[in-house]
Amino acid sequence: MKLHEYQAKDLLRANGVKVPPGIAATSTSEAVDAAKELGGNFWVVKAQVHAGGRGKGRFKEVSSADVLSAVLAGAADVPGKGGVQLCRSIEDVETAAAMMLGNTLVTKQTGTDGVVVKTVLVTTGADIESEIYAAVLLDRQESKHVLMVSAEGGTEIEEVAESNPDAILKAHIDPAVGLGDWQCRQLAFKLGLSGAAFKDASRLFKGLYKTFLAADCSMLEINPVIITSEGEVIALDAKVDIDDNATFRQKALDEIHDSGEMDASEVEAASYNLNFIKLDGNIGCMVNGAGLAMDTMDIIKLYGGEPANFLDVGGGAKVEQVKAAFKIISADPSVQAIMVNIFGGIMKCDVIAEGVIAAVKDVGLELPLVVRLAGTNVELGKKLLEESGLPILTADSMADAAEKAVGATREA
Repeated sequence: MKLHEYQAKDLLRANGVKVPPGIAATSTSEAVDAAKELGGNFWVVKAQVHAGGRGKGRFKEVSSADVLSAVLAGAADVPGKGGVQLCRSIEDVETAAAMMLGNTLVTKQTGTDGVVVKTVLVTTGADIESEIYAAVLLDRQESKHVLMVSAEGGTEIEEVAESNPDAILKAHIDPAVGLGDWQCRQLAFKLGLSGAAFKDASRLFKGLYKTFLAADCSMLEINPVIITSEGEVIALDAKVDIDDNATFRQKALDEIHDSGEMDASEVEAASYNLNFIKLDGNIGCMVNGAGLAMDTMDIIKLYGGEPANFLDVGGGAKVEQVKAAFKIISADPSVQAIMVNIFGGIMKCDVIAEGVIAAVKDVGLELPLVVRLAGTNVELGKKLLEESGLPILTADSMADAAEKAVGATREA
């Protein structure tokens, strides 16, 4: 679950992290009012979308196809207006907000379709002496959280990791003890900070980890953290992802989450507690278990096909969830065949069969449907499919199912 920058900054502020003052706006007039309320003579207007690279991104309505192609290719210097604008007058704020709101922003991370900007953040200009990078992540190899920092702030961390990996400093965090003050001070020292900046950075690092734990984050990234001429350390930007599995105890964040940028099918799947990710292929997949789902996609590729989605109905799905999963797959216009691959353990094969039959009768069957069942109640599940009278292709193995599904798309 991704948060917009202004939401992430509210979260950071609540946990003691310094962030610049800012106000979110959904209209040009609100943006102008926000600038006036903030005061001063220098503002920044930032498009609020769930994607990085906003400053280097470009708007479809004001950019040529060549410019947008350069953005998607990750070109370092692309001409035109981006999703972060520096404004030195109220008129500049008005112009920037008018350009962004309702327009489609294309960045390296949005793909060719881009994202429509519905909200902008108006924030005060910053006194930037230097920049650093900071993030809290899960290091799966170490099975620990890690605080990661770099003196090369303002640069994408992937680029730093490739060009200068030694510039990335890490402090692994013992889950039983937490992030130690000494670790924060050690990182601040290694970054070459001193005086007020040294103390402020140590406090900021501590606040980032506090935020990470309090909000059940899966990732928290600040790029850049800025150091002002007076030694103040401030989180200038913020990128926060919340662990979807923790939404039951992060209800306040779940309520403010903007699902408008998510694929509509993914939003619908989430409402049924289905694990669904839209892909670019033409064979729809319905599987129980994440590992089996990955294997299913692999074997489809092995037989020359392309999976259209990742869909894990889970180990205890009910008939209604199976029906919902089938409808979501069937509604995708790019899908030319559907492959159901179930290994019954907790999830019984007859329940899957009942759900598939009910869904087919409900929405109709215009696509080739291949079903492979194995495990608990497999004979009952196969019997239900056979007696349904529906044109369902059954398979005895994963390979058989994949071959039939791929073959069906080639005949389509």
